[in-house]
Amino acid sequence: MWEYALAGILQGIFEWLPVSSEGVVALFSNFSLPQLNSVDFALFLHLGTILAVIIFFWKDIVDLILMKDKKFLRFFIIVTLISGVLGFFVYRFASNVLVGPALLFAMGSGLFLTSWFQKKKIKINLSADASAAVVGLLQAITPIPGVSRSGATIFGLSLTESDPEKILKTSYLISIPVVLGVNGYLYLKSPIMPSNNSLIALLFSFGVGFLTLKFLMNISKKIDFSKFTFIFGCLCFIGVAVYLLAAL
Repeated sequence: MWEYALAGILQGIFEWLPVSSEGVVALFSNFSLPQLNSVDFALFLHLGTILAVIIFFWKDIVDLILMKDKKFLRFFIIVTLISGVLGFFVYRFASNVLVGPALLFAMGSGLFLTSWFQKKKIKINLSADASAAVVGLLQAITPIPGVSRSGATIFGLSLTESDPEKILKTSYLISIPVVLGVNGYLYLKSPIMPSNNSLIALLFSFGVGFLTLKFLMNISKKIDFSKFTFIFGCLCFIGVAVYLLAAL
């Protein structure tokens, strides 16, 4: 049972960082839970962390449903449509183990460059729709093994946004339809009810995920943008090492 609990804890910690939580959980599951499909199990545990997002940002979600912020609603819809449609095909056909680490390396380098731009006060001018399209495309490639969804969307959002708290909140909110869609597809493809042990892992994923999310959002209020992007760039490179280790 402890293996399932630890898998949930790993998901709850790494989901918010630009390190592929799927790669981390799959790597752990390959060694500790060989009876499971490690990738599907990792995707299943995303339901725990997405529940944490829904509860933590409940007011923002209600505002989105009530269309109180039409600008963000438009952004949310564009990102969801692009990442949903293109992401489905990427999920079905992406399997090149060399592409994921390369893309994550590129995102880390991009975050370092964004940090330098911020220090030099260089701004990237994109319209709101163009920014949404870029973020949608970046989220669409995240089914590629080794690519971090958080890393991809945080990089895309950092091109035009300089508030770490807003970047993180937006990144996590736009993940909701993607995670629910992927898990819905997996269930329709193989409608198997999760075991009691899997539900324990899901519970830990939610609990640890909520606490970690709260901690990270509090930290984001106290850190400036250039340091934020630099730290997350470093974490992207750690993600490259994690995935290469998982691929061995």
